[in-house]
Order: sequence, then C-alpha cells, then structure tokens
Amino acid sequence: MENNVKISTGAAGGTQVSGGAVSTELLNEHAEGLLLNSIDERIVKVRPMSTPIEQLSRCGTSRHAGAMRVEYYSVDTKKTETVLTSAMDEYAEYRGDTPCIAMRTEDNNIFDVSETVLFPDLMVKHGKDEVPLVGYVLEAENNGKVTICPVNGIKDEEDGEPVMRIPATSAGTKVVRMGRAATELDVQSPQFAALPRKSGNYCQIFKMQVEESTLTKIAEKEADWSFSDQEEAAIIDMRMGMEKNFLFGIPAKVYDYNKKEPVYLTGGIWTQTTRKHEYPLTSTDEKDLIELCGTAFTKNAGSKHKILVGGTKLIESLSKINYTKVISAGDTMCKWGIEFKEIRSNFGSLYVVHSEIFDQCGHEKDGMIIDPEYVTKYVHIPFQIETLDLRKSGQRNTDAVVLTEASCLVLRYPDAHLRVCGLEI
Repeated sequence: MENNVKISTGAAGGTQVSGGAVSTELLNEHAEGLLLNSIDERIVKVRPMSTPIEQLSRCGTSRHAGAMRVEYYSVDTKKTETVLTSAMDEYAEYRGDTPCIAMRTEDNNIFDVSETVLFPDLMVKHGKDEVPLVGYVLEAENNGKVTICPVNGIKDEEDGEPVMRIPATSAGTKVVRMGRAATELDVQSPQFAALPRKSGNYCQIFKMQVEESTLTKIAEKEADWSFSDQEEAAIIDMRMGMEKNFLFGIPAKVYDYNKKEPVYLTGGIWTQTTRKHEYPLTSTDEKDLIELCGTAFTKNAGSKHKILVGGTKLIESLSKINYTKVISAGDTMCKWGIEFKEIRSNFGSLYVVHSEIFDQCGHEKDGMIIDPEYVTKYVHIPFQIETLDLRKSGQRNTDAVVLTEASCLVLRYPDAHLRVCGLEI
C-alpha cells in the first residue's frame, strides 16, 4: 500500500480511503468480493448451456466460506393456513355478550390473539349473498384448542336467550389466517418474530489436472490445438461434474483410508426443498402447465421470474402444448449467458432450459424450478489455476496445471423452489 493512503472507519462502519487512489489490492483487502473474479468471467463463456445451474452459481450471489463446513440460515414465512382436526360445535357458547367456539387444528401455533380467521368452505347468509365464515381469535393454543368468536355466524334466539350457530364442520375443514384486529386502547400486540432455520452443507474440492508433454507441445499439428484448448476441455468436464454435485449430491464427510484424510462431499439443491409437483408427461393439455405455474408461483412469496431446468422427456412434454392467450410461449431470451425459452402465465414467467445432466442422472422425466433470487454459492477456495513444475521435481517431462475450486450451492429460501416430477400415466 502507498505510504500516503490512509484507511479509516466511517460513522456507519464502512471503510474510508484518503490520500490516494483505490487500487485492486485495496479493494480485495478491505472490500472482499467487490470485484468479480476475472477467471469466473472467462469460465462462464465455456459451454454455458451444458451447465445451467453451475453457470447461474457464478453469475448470482456468491459468499466467502471460512471453512469447508458451511452453516447458513434460511427464513421461512409463517404458515397462512391449516385444517381442523375435528368438528367444531355447531352452537357457540356465550361468555357475557361474546359467542365463543373452540377449534382444534393441525397447527394451533400459527394463530395469535387478536388475529382474524377465515373459513372459505363454510358459507353463511349475508343479505342476499353467501359469504365465508369469519372469526376473531380470543385465546390461542389453550389446552390444545384455539377459541374464536364467529363474527358472522347465524344469530337466533331460544327461550329469550341469544344463540349463534355456524355451518356444520368436519375434520379437514380449511382455516386461513388473516390480519390482526386491535381495540382502540391497544398499544401493543402479540409479538411476532421469524426465527431462521439453521442448515449446513459441505464445500467440495473440485479438481482437474491437465498435462501436455514437451514433445507433444513442440510437434507440428494438423489442427490448431494448444495447451489452452486442453484447459478449456478440462474446464468443461470439471463444470459438468460440478453441475451433477450441485444438483444431486449428498452432503457427507468420508474418510479416505488410502490418503489418510477426510473428503468432503457437497449436497445438491434437489433435496434442499421439500416442495414437489407431479406433472403428467403424457398430457399435452395447457391446464396441466397452468397448475404447474400455480404451484411454482404461489404460497412461497418468491419472485415472479423463475428458471425451469428439465430433462429431455419433461421438455418434450412442455414443447407439445398448444399455447393460448392464457399461457404464451416461444419468446427466446438470453440471460447469464444461457438461452431460455420463456413461458408466460398469469402467475409468473418461467425461463425454460434443457439439461442433459438430468438425463445422465436418471431424471430425464423431471425438472427443477429455481428462484435465482434465493440461490447462494459459498466459496472456500475460489476457482484458481496452479502451474506444476513436474520437470524440476523429476516426475515427468510435461507442462501441467491444476484447476481447483472448493464450493457448494444452497437454497436460502427452500419454499421458493420446486421439484417437478414427471409421471407417465
């Protein structure tokens, strides 16, 4: 660093530079990751269509990993709906002037006092119309039940006393959380906090060694084939292998008894999401694609532009659909160096690309819808090329380079992604 350059910490914790220009060395030292790795910029130009997931990982969000074991947090949204586990009483019990009914659901913990709830399948007469039953939560999770006040139940009178009843319910009746309702004098409300879920993965050390003998190097060749061409071929093969691990790998730590040291295997994103959609491959009906888009873009608060990477049979099935104004296709776009076919629906847009990796790994019928906003690559060792001097070490009369990267791919918001499993029915 130049003697005149002064580094200080700003009021908000940032780094301030004075007395000199900001150099690459300064950026790498005080703002790591601000500059793109120039090697990455060249790698993404090597056969990007063959490895869409690995390509996306280099163009998207990347973070430094301080160790081979990566621990990260993924935040989920609070569930908005559940179902009853048993029927509710048809008649409300009055506490003063307030009608009360207890309900038991599969997940009482999602409800808080002062929230409103909706029963979309329970219709109640409202003037000339019928509307769903709405309730107000009075007590949450009390001895395995939630006490609500039915807001628009059917009011009646028996023996001079007010009574209120609701439509008949059964186990499986849907309950939807709605907004909170405070009283005029309320200053506080029940606390809400979204605690992130801790997950982990291993960075895998991907390596590829390229060698060319001195005699081969100096020999005349019919084709213009150089050592850099060898490196490019090796990078292609290395990226293909990384793509398979990033998709279908299983996180593990294995002890290699021959090398007397552990080996870290990275986990793929295929198992990082629990959401799954079964798609009928034999159908060429547009409604099946609409259902797929509905599943991909709802109940997850993700973005409205997602990527569908699929095997041959799934892409064939999607290509046979006759598209209308509801679902349109055919537009081609290029992003991240990959050429996509765009499918637009009222739910959102899918950028579709074929991947032979799915075929090679036994998933030719399947695909995966990925939200690129919530994919993060952790890098312990950035992609680097190391030259080996095998002549001086007395091993071989060759030029050799070793390509290395230690990295893994994680889904920060698992529910924003979707596995698509093709069914031949």
